[in-house]
Amino acid sequence: MGFGAIIIGDEIIRGKRTDRHFAKTIELLALRGLHLDWSLYLADDRRRLTDTLSLSLKSEDVVFCFGGIGVTPDDHTRQAAAAAAGVQVVLHPEAETEIRARFAESGTEATPDRLQLGEFPAGSRIIPNPFNRIPGFSLNHHHFFPGFPQMAHPMLEWVLDNYYRERFHLVAEAEQAIIVWEGNEGALLALMRHVEAIHNGLTVFSLPSFGDAVRRRHIELGVRGDPAQVAAAMVEIKAEVSHIGFQWEELAATQQ
Repeated sequence: MGFGAIIIGDEIIRGKRTDRHFAKTIELLALRGLHLDWSLYLADDRRRLTDTLSLSLKSEDVVFCFGGIGVTPDDHTRQAAAAAAGVQVVLHPEAETEIRARFAESGTEATPDRLQLGEFPAGSRIIPNPFNRIPGFSLNHHHFFPGFPQMAHPMLEWVLDNYYRERFHLVAEAEQAIIVWEGNEGALLALMRHVEAIHNGLTVFSLPSFGDAVRRRHIELGVRGDPAQVAAAMVEIKAEVSHIGFQWEELAATQQ
């Protein structure tokens, strides 16, 4: 079971708004010792949404979906999720209660159009919305949030803390890297392959940069995985990088 994100909206695909969900999802997962395994950006296209959700619902992944759960003509996520699951869209009784209470607080009527905000795929569970009480919904391990970050991100935290707490910090993971000045991946490739071969389960990464006006050309070379193995691997990496003849600078280690 991995974690995925589907970020939905013509406004993002067409560049009218900048996505704020991807980075925040990574941040909220990392605070809990988790990480994102994949992410997709999709337009407000019902057929494409349905096809995508049909595939992801068959997986064991936890999927966070942002956007498209309103009732304007360009919102298709609720209907696409229902079609993908092979169920009808129905008014959820708890969602209806929340919506009626929300509009009663402001002295306005919960019109049929407003109640449509609580129509979810049959079998869904509601996700409380602390911002304005208009809920999102969960369908199996898929969780659907509004596109507004002010609403979606607290709702994402609620889902993580209520459904997946047993997975928090389940596997200790560390990451450590160095900056190799004027390095090139060709000269370091044998070292990277050697480190992965003798440290089973570690991931070696290399992030080259052409440099800029502030920093000259360099490679960020490091490993992530079991903390004990990371420390041992970095000793070998530093020694071999020096042996090859490159200068290097240590970066701060991270751990979760």
